[in-house]
Amino acid sequence: MSSEMITPAQTGAVQMQPTKTPGKWAQLWLDIKKNKVSYYFLAPFLILFTIFTIVPIIMSVVLSFSYYNIIETPRFIGFSNYKLLFVDDDIFLKAVGITLKFAIITGPIGYIMAFLLAWLISQIPQKFRFFYTLCYYVPSITSAVAMSVVWLYLFAGDRKGLLNHWLIQLGIINEPYLFLQNVDSIVPVIIIVSLWMSMGVGFLAFLAGLQNVPTDLYEAGSIDGVKYRWQELWYITIPCVKPQLLFGAVMQVVGSLTVFDVSMRLVGFPSPLYAGHTIMAHLFDYAFIRFEMGYASAIAVLLFALMLGLNRLIFKVLGRD
Repeated sequence: MSSEMITPAQTGAVQMQPTKTPGKWAQLWLDIKKNKVSYYFLAPFLILFTIFTIVPIIMSVVLSFSYYNIIETPRFIGFSNYKLLFVDDDIFLKAVGITLKFAIITGPIGYIMAFLLAWLISQIPQKFRFFYTLCYYVPSITSAVAMSVVWLYLFAGDRKGLLNHWLIQLGIINEPYLFLQNVDSIVPVIIIVSLWMSMGVGFLAFLAGLQNVPTDLYEAGSIDGVKYRWQELWYITIPCVKPQLLFGAVMQVVGSLTVFDVSMRLVGFPSPLYAGHTIMAHLFDYAFIRFEMGYASAIAVLLFALMLGLNRLIFKVLGRD
């Protein structure tokens, strides 16, 4: 038996070389070179988004580990700001509780209310649709300052207040109730006003999505046995507007966690016994009144993390197909 080895070249067989898969960044660079015209159009937005969103987030994270009062150079202090927030700052913990209570109530209620109103408006004839859309959308684009003029008159704590006047006339109360000074009624009043103003971008997104549902699907559904409107809503309409539902949920979470203007205009700043003090109010206090930017950055980072976590939860619930 011969001891010489027979190579594939000698036998005439073709040896397949393993293909090297490019890495993630190399694949991205190849995609950019391949679609460079599209990236040219995206470049202005990407540059502005980086300057006004990405860079401030990174700076906030960095400053949250420092003591910075605008005048002096930032001084690294480690996790002291976060320790102070969770251990020694009772007002912050109270603000977190008020914000979460506010978000848990106004978030789901405002979200469902916006979708149902959009669905009802989509059922009426086209010529009347614009009028109703305008009526429900105007409060959300009106500034909190202008809205507070109306609501302060309604909830005024004297006999000239509209609500107190009605309650006294009906014999329900004998003397005016201090709606905006009583710590028990401050949060409910803010919730009511915020719900009134909650028909924002999400409401318009729902309405646009509902108007684009193909009518063929409803005809097919009627053939398959769908008889009632709620069945159309549940089996046809909601699955078709799922992207708009996801967008509206994200906007509702952001709006609920960043409430501040309504609270400040109605009950003042700071509110009586900090009864209407939210996380945004605490951030405003330390950033623009006390100028403790390091501490304010720590508050902003925690608020950002809270929003990010809730948005990831929403994407898991509504984003899966």
